[in-house]
Amino acid sequence: MNVIRNYVFRLYPTSPQRDRLTAMLHDHCELYNAALEHRREAYRRAGASIRAVEQMAELTDMRAARPDQAVWSFTSQQQTIRRLDKAFKAFFRRIKAGEKPGYPRFRSAHRFDSVDFRHGDGIKFDATKSSPGHATLRVQGVGVIKVRMHRNLPDGAKLGQVTVKREGAGPRARWYVALPVEVDTAPLPETGRTVGVDLGVAHLLTASEPIPDLTDHDGHAPNPRHARTATEKLATAQRALSRCQRGSNRRRKARDRVAALHGKVRRQRVDGARKAALALVRHADVIVLENLQTANMTKRPKPVPNGDGTFAPNGAAAKSGLNKSILDAGWGVLVNAILVKAEEAGREVVFVNPANTSRRCARCGHTAAGNRVAQAKFECLACGHVDHADRNAALNILRAGTAHRDAA
Repeated sequence: MNVIRNYVFRLYPTSPQRDRLTAMLHDHCELYNAALEHRREAYRRAGASIRAVEQMAELTDMRAARPDQAVWSFTSQQQTIRRLDKAFKAFFRRIKAGEKPGYPRFRSAHRFDSVDFRHGDGIKFDATKSSPGHATLRVQGVGVIKVRMHRNLPDGAKLGQVTVKREGAGPRARWYVALPVEVDTAPLPETGRTVGVDLGVAHLLTASEPIPDLTDHDGHAPNPRHARTATEKLATAQRALSRCQRGSNRRRKARDRVAALHGKVRRQRVDGARKAALALVRHADVIVLENLQTANMTKRPKPVPNGDGTFAPNGAAAKSGLNKSILDAGWGVLVNAILVKAEEAGREVVFVNPANTSRRCARCGHTAAGNRVAQAKFECLACGHVDHADRNAALNILRAGTAHRDAA
C-alpha cells in the first residue's frame, strides 16, 4: 500500500542564514499580499476575476523591476501564487456549500511561516555527502544549511514538493524542512482485536481493554496536561509581554519567549499523541472512537439576562476551566494521529455517535442521567452494575462500533 509520508527534519542555519530565511518569508508574504490586492482591485473596479496563471505570467516583469524579489526561486514564487489560488478556491467552495465564506485575508509577516519549492529548482536536499544522521539543504538566496536527520529517507525516495517552515519567531525560532515522500507500507499483522476508546479529561483516554505501553490494567492512559504544567512559565512570560511598549525590542524579545513556550507545549502534545496512536494500531485491527465536535463542546455559555439589566449565574467560570482542560488534552491532535497511523498500518477506524455513551449501562443497556453517580463512578439504577464511568463509556463505544460494522 502506497501512502504519502511527511519527513520533517530540523534545520540549523547560521545567524546570517537565519536572517536570509526570515527575509525570504517576508518577501514571499509581500508577494502573497500583492497578488491578493491585485485580485481584489480587479474585481472591485471591473468585476474581473484574475487567474493564477495570469499572475504567474507577471512574475517575470515583477522580478525585473524588483531585484530584491529576483533573489528567490522563481518556482517558489509560483507556489506562493498557487497558495493564494487555493485559498480562493476554498472560499468559493464554502460559499457553494452554504458555509461561512471566510474571504482570503492579507497575511502578516509574523504569521507567514512557510515557503513551498519544487525539488531541484531553487532548493536541493542532499544526504549523500554528509555524515550519518546529517544532510544539507541548499536554498537559493540563502546558501547551504545543515540538516539533522533523526531517521533516514526510504531507499529510492523521489522528492517533489519541499517546504521550508519556521516555528516561533526571532532568534528562538526553529526552522524545519518538510519532504512529502510516497512510500510503500506493509500492513501490520492482524490481531483479531477491536477496541473502543473514550476520550476524556481526567484521563487522556480510556480503552475497553488494557493496551500495552499505553494504559494501566484498567485501560486508563494518563493525561499529561502539558499546557497546565507550563502555566506558571507562560503566565510569567505573558505578564512580561504586557508590560512592554509596543514596537520596542523588549516587546519583540518577550513575544518570542511566549511563542517558544507555546511551541514546546505543541511539540509535547503532538509527540504524545503519535506515541498513543502507534500503541493503539499495534494492539487492535479496529479502533472505535466517538465522533466528538470539540468546537461545539468548548463554546462559551450564553449570558442569562434577569430582565432588569443584570445577569443570572451561568457557570461561565467552571465552563472556562473545562474548556481549557479539553483543549489541553488535544483530542483533535490525537484523533488525527490515529487516522494517520491507522492508514499506514492498514487498520480501520470507526466513528460512532457519542450521545448517551456515558449514561448507558454497558451490562443491561439502561440509559438514564442518574446512572452517572459522580465524575468517575457509574452505577446503573436498573441492574446495579458498578464500574468506572470512562470504562463503561468505552465498552458502550465498542458495542456501538461493532454494531455499526455488522450493519454495514
